[in-house]
Formats: sequence, structure tokens, C-alpha cells
Amino acid sequence: MKKLLLSLLATLAITTARADEGMWTLYNLPNAVYEKMRLEGYQLPYDKLYQADDAIMKAVVNFSGYCSGVVVSPDGLVFTNHHCGFESIRSHSTVEHDYMLNGFIAKSYEEELPNEGMFVSFMVEQRDVTDQLMAQGLDTLTKERRAALLDSIETDLSKQVREQDSTLRLELQPFYEGNRYFATTYRDFRDLRLVFAIPKSMGKFGGETDNWMWPRQTCDFSVFRIYADPKTNGPAAYSKDNVPYHPKHWARVSAEGYKEGDFSMTMGYPGSTSRYLSSYGIRERYEENAIRAQVRGVKQEVMKRHMDQSEAVRIKYDSKYAQSSNYWKNSIGMNKCIDSIGLIGQKEQFEGLIRQWQDSTGLFKGQLDFPQMERFYAKRLATSKAYMYFGETFGRTDELSRRAMLIHNGANPVGHGRRQHINIKDNSDTWDYDTDRETLGTLLRNYREKVTDERYLPEFYKTIDERFGGDCQKYADFLYSKSRLMKKGKRLYPNKKSFYKDPGVKFGLDLTELYADLRKEFGTVRDTINQQERYLCAAKLRMEEDMPHYSDANFTMRLSYGQVKEYRLGNMRSGYRTTAPSMVAKMKTGDTVEDYKVEPEMIDLMQQAGDMPLCFLTTNDITGGNSGSPMLDGKNRLIGLAFDGNWDSLSSDIFFDSQLARCIGVDIRYVLYMMDKWGHADRLIREINAQ
Repeated sequence: MKKLLLSLLATLAITTARADEGMWTLYNLPNAVYEKMRLEGYQLPYDKLYQADDAIMKAVVNFSGYCSGVVVSPDGLVFTNHHCGFESIRSHSTVEHDYMLNGFIAKSYEEELPNEGMFVSFMVEQRDVTDQLMAQGLDTLTKERRAALLDSIETDLSKQVREQDSTLRLELQPFYEGNRYFATTYRDFRDLRLVFAIPKSMGKFGGETDNWMWPRQTCDFSVFRIYADPKTNGPAAYSKDNVPYHPKHWARVSAEGYKEGDFSMTMGYPGSTSRYLSSYGIRERYEENAIRAQVRGVKQEVMKRHMDQSEAVRIKYDSKYAQSSNYWKNSIGMNKCIDSIGLIGQKEQFEGLIRQWQDSTGLFKGQLDFPQMERFYAKRLATSKAYMYFGETFGRTDELSRRAMLIHNGANPVGHGRRQHINIKDNSDTWDYDTDRETLGTLLRNYREKVTDERYLPEFYKTIDERFGGDCQKYADFLYSKSRLMKKGKRLYPNKKSFYKDPGVKFGLDLTELYADLRKEFGTVRDTINQQERYLCAAKLRMEEDMPHYSDANFTMRLSYGQVKEYRLGNMRSGYRTTAPSMVAKMKTGDTVEDYKVEPEMIDLMQQAGDMPLCFLTTNDITGGNSGSPMLDGKNRLIGLAFDGNWDSLSSDIFFDSQLARCIGVDIRYVLYMMDKWGHADRLIREINAQ
């Protein structure tokens, strides 16, 4: 037993969270974590994080379900990243009024632009309801009955909070791989308006060249405003009569800056991490990353070529391209890091310690079964790879595939009898016919080349071979020219024989049938794998029960803290911040590096900025969803906005390397400088009232 403990201690240094690592829930923040925050420079009482009337969490928002943001004024101004506001900026842009290219500045409330489907959510409360669920036998139920119980409990809890306040919403979510369950209450505001956007040349400065890289100079911010019911100051659907929301608390903006070693905290909504994942799961993730990178690389080449040829196409596809390329590069970088740090070997070593601990304590015997986990992961590998190729090829890629699958999965017919029909919504302002058509043809060919097992080929590949001589592009051209799915204003009648004769409808049916087969095959082992991963997490928590642990990210509010700090890679020192001269140097290469090309006035502005800080590094934990998270000093004051991680730590979603992992933020002084000197947004500067 003594030898086991020594072995454990030797390995925990690389496998266990340090106190200043992690994405911590706020309502139950361990006191040990808070005390470490105090040692590193946090200066306020514990309750200023979550409990107090002016707790900083009350200024932080979930931004439209995919990013984070922070309220910075008594009139509901919200700061988030430029790339988080990108789709709003794009949707309001035309060739005549290209807000992506030229930026946008609302000079008055009346000029602020509404955004259909966008919202912000404030977290009101969070609590652990695990004991309530376990008392009803959750752990003893089958998958179906477990899901039914969770749904029933969530419905009851939601009803209770709505009875207290009709503007509230509740979510019941699993934490710690399903070993705990938390109920989180939110208040949603759905009238969110665009107020200020920097030109894309600055908001995306560096583009794909600098994405996930350091040093950075990107001015990654945009400004929105929350609007509310004029009578209640509460949530309301969009109305021209709504007024700016007046929050009880907002984050104060600091113009004091920071120095290396200063305390820094982020608070936001990180999307997904998998740090409890087994070595077998990481191997599977590695394969999935390689597939994602390959397919997206093929797709992006087509999109980029068409975008370069037409401004109208560029406006339609800028956001799509950015979303695709972001995790294309992330997947490449993650696999590189998995290899470079030997992550799979580290996980295997730790799993060996858990086995020893099981043998010595008898705990989780008959539950956590490593040989079984290995067998089931191996069993689903082929299906998993086909599933990934399918999703990357046909999911959210081209408009025809989207419509073709929607017809069979969720489209709601209107009318009665044989006149019952499906209307295809005209969204021609979001896609281009030639770009879309070539994208589908290219991806159909790529899928055929990469997926060689006939079981995973949709039925329509026989049509491609028999009618089109194996030419996938000719088949795609045929679909676009003949299917009523792609005809503006056309109806489809599900109750008529002609419905399944439509080639697009048939294409969608073939995809749907294969997708159902893949899901079924995937599902035969998924539940066992998920159960084993849950036991693995539970065993780790029990074995290390005297240490604080955070749950994997699941797009609920989390706190991360650390310091402003550079990193070292070999003999290279990164530096902890960038300044204006470094950006000017890149701008001057804009004729040869497209991502560094800016308007002449931007070069002038940066030359006039002296040594103004632009972006900086902290040891804060970050992943997708954290974009737009406020970066705060030890007094809860805003010093920046998180927008990226660094290339050398892209495995951090599955393993946090404290030596290399860094959060990249845009300095709030850079934000204010551009609002002032470029935007002349005096009314907004006064409203923010930076300290």
C-alpha cells in the first residue's frame, strides 16, 4: 500500500488539476481555490464572485448560445468578440453597405440594429440536485427510464421557477460525466441590437495566418445592447417600443492595465472539454480530428476560391468559412499536441494507477472494467470514422443537403389531404448557387474516396455510377437543376407519388437512412462506453477525494483564474503582450500576406498609438464558448476580452498543460482606443465611463 501511495504521488503531478487550473462552477467554488486566488492577487471577498448583490457573475452573459459576453454600462451595453458578433454584422451587410468591410457605428439608439434569433442569458442561480435524483433511483434505471426521469424532474423544477418569476428558465444538466446533476436558472433577453463593429481588417486581423497563434494583434471585439420592456425593465420580444435595459450591476472598465504576474480571472461559458476522457477515448478523438481537418480543408478550398472571385459571395460565406476553418486548424493543432506531449501514454499511466487503486481498495470492482472499455471502443472505431465523415460531408455544409435532410427530419407540412405541402423558406441571401453546387460535388467525391466500406455509402452512389459514370459533380449539378428543393417558391407534396420521384427528396432519404443506420450501430456500444467513462471519472474523484476537482465544460458559467504571464518553448520566450509597433510591422507586409492587409487609415492610427498594448497572455483556462469572456483584475474590473488560445496548447480540451496553456485576450485599452479614435463613439465612451 505504501508503494502504491508513492507511485500515486509521483504521477499526480502530471495527471491532476493544479489549484489554479480549471473551469470552476461559482455557487460551490471550493474554499481552497478561493484562497489560492487570494494568494495570486484577488482582492475582494468571496461573495463578490457569486452571492453579493453586486457579484461580478451578474454582469456576465451567455451570448446567443455560442459565446460569452459582459455588460459594461448602466444602459445594457454588452462587449463580446468581433467573431461572436460576426454573423450579425454579416446579416446586416450588403454590397452597398458592407459593415464587415467598413465597420458599423450607431450614432443613436434609433440606429442600433435588431438581430433575429440572437439573445443574451443571465445565470440567476445554480444548485446541485443529485441527491434528489438518486433518491428516486436514477442510478438503477435503464437508459430510457433514466432519460424520462431527468425530463420529468427538469419539467417540475422549471414549473417551480416560472411560478416564482415567469421570465425565468431552468436547465438540468449532467456534470462530472453524469456523476452529478446541477439545476441552473437563467433569464433570457431576446432583443439584442448591434451597436458598434470594427472593420473586418482589424476585427479579424491576422485571419487564418494568426488563428490560434501568438503573438497576436487582433482587435477582436464588437458591441451590442440589450433592450427590455419599457414598463418592467424585463425580457421582451423585439419591439420598436423597447428601451435599453438597465441592469442592477455591470462590470467597470479599467484603464489602469496590468503587468506580468498580475492576477487575471475570466468568467464565461466554456463549451466543451473532455479532461476525464480515457486513453481509448483520446485515440478515437485523434482519428476524428484527422477526419475533420481533411474534409474541411477540401471544402474550404472551394469556398475560398469563389469568395475571392465575388464580393457578394464573400459576404455570404465569410461567416461560414470562419466557423469551418476555426476548428479545422484546431483539429490539426490538437493532434500535433497529443503527439508532442505523449498524452495517450500519460493517460495510460494514470489508468494503470487507478487499476492498482481498485485492486488495493476493492472500490468500483464490477463497475469500472478497462478491458471492456477497450473492446467497445475498438468495436465502434469503423463506425465512428464513417459517422465523422458523414457529419463533416453532409452536415451544415451545403444548402441542398440541409434541405434534403430537413424534408425527412423535422419539416412541418401545412394544409390537408393531398394538398398537404412543405414550403421551402427562401434564404438565398445566405448562400450562392455555384459555390454550393461545387462544394457538394467536391465533397461527394471526397466521401467516396475516403469511405471505402460499402456499408457506409448512401444508396445514391449507385445512381452516380450507373447514370453519371461515377462523376459526382455531374450528379450534384443534376440535383441542383432538377430538384424542386432548390426552386424558389416551389412546394413539395408528401402525399403525392411525385414526392419521392424528386431527385433531391430521394437524395435526402438515402442520407437519412444511412444516418439512422450509423446512429443505431453507434448506439449499440455508446451506452456501455459512456457508462465506463462515468465510472472512470467517479473513480478518479474518489481516489483524489481530498483534492478539489472541476467538472468538464458544458456551456454553463465557469470561473478560471491565473496570472498575466508569458510562456517558454525551448529557448523561445513568448512575451506576455504585444504593442502597436508589432502590428504596424505586420501591416506593412499586407501586399504579400492577405491577412495583414488593412486600410491606410488603420496604419496611421496604429502609428499614432505609440507603444499601446494590444493583446496579452494569461494562464487562464479557455476553450470554445469562452470567446468574449471578460478578463478581470483582482478588483473585478474589466481589463480585456478573451478570444483565443495558443497553438502550443491545443490539446488543452483534453489535457491542461500549465507550462504552455495560455488564454489570449484583447486589451480593453485597445478596444477603447479604436472606439474613440476610429469610431468617434463619444456617446458610448461616456456611457462606459472607464475608470
